[in-house]
Amino acid sequence: MVQQSQQHYYYAIGKRKTSVAQVRLYTDSGANQVNGKPLEEFFPWDSWQQLIDQPMDVTGTHGQFRIVAKIRGGGVVSQAGALRHGIARALQVADPSLRTPLKRAGLLTRDAREKERKKYGLARARKAKQWTKR
Repeated sequence: MVQQSQQHYYYAIGKRKTSVAQVRLYTDSGANQVNGKPLEEFFPWDSWQQLIDQPMDVTGTHGQFRIVAKIRGGGVVSQAGALRHGIARALQVADPSLRTPLKRAGLLTRDAREKERKKYGLARARKAKQWTKR
């Protein structure tokens, strides 16, 4: 009989606009994955990778966890923000003493700004036709 090793992980969900990231932080080291791809392939720009690494930078936990995430919805920047939020929340679950530095850096707050819906009679959410007196 073969026993499978139990991998321990910390789970959290991060959100931004319409993106939702399901994040698992494994206690072993390895390559970070997003939707089955390496993190660097899924988010090729350095600015996106820096945004995602912010929770690890603030807490000083680089290399201690392996990130595996599933992200759906939204655009690339929104997905990066959702992943950052999920990593911060998972780090808080892993070690409650990290809550204070994460909270001070503003990483536990969900950015709730969403696109305003278009209203009838307007070109966009607020843009109206130019009014003329005559």
